[in-house]
Amino acid sequence: MVDPLAEVVSLLQPAARFAKQVVGAGAWRIRRSDAGQPFYCVVLEGGCRLALGKDEPVELQAGDFVLIPAAFGIAMSSLAPPIGVADSMPVEVGQGLFRIGAQQGPTDLRILAGHCSFGSPDAALLVPLLPQLVHVRGEQRLATLVQLVSDETRGQRPAREVVLARLLEVLLIEALRSAAGTAASPGLVRGLADARLAAAIRAMHEAPARAWTVAELAKEAALSRSTFFERFSRTVGLTPMEYLLAWRMALAKDLLRRRKAGIAEIAERVGYGSASTFSVAFTRHVGQSPTQYARGLAAAE
Repeated sequence: MVDPLAEVVSLLQPAARFAKQVVGAGAWRIRRSDAGQPFYCVVLEGGCRLALGKDEPVELQAGDFVLIPAAFGIAMSSLAPPIGVADSMPVEVGQGLFRIGAQQGPTDLRILAGHCSFGSPDAALLVPLLPQLVHVRGEQRLATLVQLVSDETRGQRPAREVVLARLLEVLLIEALRSAAGTAASPGLVRGLADARLAAAIRAMHEAPARAWTVAELAKEAALSRSTFFERFSRTVGLTPMEYLLAWRMALAKDLLRRRKAGIAEIAERVGYGSASTFSVAFTRHVGQSPTQYARGLAAAE
């Protein structure tokens, strides 16, 4: 059976970039803008608050894991209200170890935080299929995976980059599937957690070339057309046809990148009756024609 979540994460090509351990004490607050970078954090001891953009803060406890596939504005603060406390930055106190808040005395927080990157040029297309914020509580498997990523990042072992890539792919999949039963924001994870919608999503991934209609997808989900459309749009954050288009374009770009098929064959494999129809849709969605896109990839090598 096709696994849509694994397909999306595999196409994203996650890679390690940065990880650090942060300890905190007293009242503190930090704000950061990460320009859309994927951010993750696991609370090892104590607790803190995290807010994404203008959303209400989420309280994090020991054992909690947070994944933000595209972070733009993040605010973190102590559980103790940081009233009258100026924004600050973590201070490096050792290799890979930073301290926030009071710089002396015992600490009441320890977290592991870091960035990964998505190597796929289609990241901007695929990330919207994921939840905006994944918050998982009490999953020791995730804490163990993050610690392995941290250890591998600091080490200089053979095949380090290969190991990191695999660890991060597992980390992302584990975090996303662990979030399926939580209040994850709209996205692919929530869609797959709904058995009816999951049937339709799997059908799109199994046969992207099929001339799907909303009515046919609703039949796969065993729902009425109107109920399916509303439920899919609310849960996934995209209409069924928007999701199908995003997936088809991601597949097309992957095929162009791997140069394993011509334009006409790619058009057929992603559901278009002719190369010209596919080229028009691709140009509208990507901003350049398939030929231009392929030439750009070749020139960049």
